[in-house]
Amino acid sequence: MDHLEPISFSIVNYGCKVNTYDGGLLESRLKKDGFSPSDKPRVYIVNTCAVTAEATKEAIRQVRKIKKLNPDSIVAVTGCGAQVDTDKYAELKEADLVVANSHKGRLETLVRQFLAGKQLEKTHKDNIFRKLDLEEGGGLESSHTRSFLKIQDGCNSFCTYCVIPFARGRSRSLSIDSLVERVNELHSQNFQEVVLTGIHIGDYEDSGKVLEDLIESILMRTNMPRIRLTSLEPVEIGDRLLELFKNEKMCKHFHMSIQSAQNAVLKNMKRKYGSAEVESALTSIAKKVPGSFIGMDVIVGFPGETPEQYQETKSRLEGLPWTKIHVFPYSERPGTKALTLPDKVSGSEIARRSADLRGLSLERYAKCALEQIGSIKDVLVLKDGLALSRDFWKVQIPGSVASESPEIKVKISGYDHSNFSAIEGALVGVQDY
Repeated sequence: MDHLEPISFSIVNYGCKVNTYDGGLLESRLKKDGFSPSDKPRVYIVNTCAVTAEATKEAIRQVRKIKKLNPDSIVAVTGCGAQVDTDKYAELKEADLVVANSHKGRLETLVRQFLAGKQLEKTHKDNIFRKLDLEEGGGLESSHTRSFLKIQDGCNSFCTYCVIPFARGRSRSLSIDSLVERVNELHSQNFQEVVLTGIHIGDYEDSGKVLEDLIESILMRTNMPRIRLTSLEPVEIGDRLLELFKNEKMCKHFHMSIQSAQNAVLKNMKRKYGSAEVESALTSIAKKVPGSFIGMDVIVGFPGETPEQYQETKSRLEGLPWTKIHVFPYSERPGTKALTLPDKVSGSEIARRSADLRGLSLERYAKCALEQIGSIKDVLVLKDGLALSRDFWKVQIPGSVASESPEIKVKISGYDHSNFSAIEGALVGVQDY
């Protein structure tokens, strides 16, 4: 690519871990095509999220801000927002190109053509359900010790509150062999942890083989010391999966996408399980993989959720084992079935329930954090005096800690919540014990 004129660029990522992966992939592809990362770039790429209406508003504000501060720059909008909120970005005069997920694989070519003065349509979009490819190679974190690895993309569930299937397309997976090869490549680059991510990793499938088969292959065919999973649903927590966590390479960390623990609400959300499956999954994890960090997503104020139904969810969760709740106040998302559901919950009531459930989460998180004091953990040094344990605790370590290995052993000496409100506190670890 030496014959191509170098073009400076910067990527602004929004949204989930999959978007982080995609941002890394875009950066890698752009570099290979002769583009050069820069703090003062010629081209800004805004990799949007679409999970809520507010996510789109935030990205639009960012596009306007970029163009105001850098009027001569080129702004290319891509990602999920470009796929499902196409018209909003197309109407945005500050956006020069709108490249939906269906065309994201051609982004660098389209940018070069635009800069060369070729007459292009502003918007590049196709039916996302026709997209069968799944890009590889992105997801590196700036700490250079962990990497996301997208194993699957798309979703076939069509939950009533979610627009993501229309942004990402049908579920499709990378092959086990290609993923094993990628994990080995990452380990050869000194990455110590790989996070297996996707839109719905429980849907992973490769010629009849499923998620457990992929994990077994990575455990047997790679030397990656730490393997972590992202979101799973209750019905995806089976004995075979839990058995794999007996391998010390598996990080004892579960993130559960439960959304509610009340049957009628789950049915209205079009989730494929009920409260019994929620209880069974959380109980099974605690019993068969003791000491696990269990986080979970819960939506409050979904249309039709009565005060009694909310209280049922809260009361049920109070009696179950978990570590932290990510509380999501329900917000209307254009293009979803939930918009047509009756009995909307008022904004003030959604706020009240959100604060109430966050209070329960903070109380439980602090209790679990204090129980870690005195334990010895293997932590992966990240940056800014923080490290990450295998069981997903953020650990504050002295800045003077030095080690030839990116993973060190520390003894947990305390819990500090004063300066870590964004992550609900961090454990404090010392290396000399």
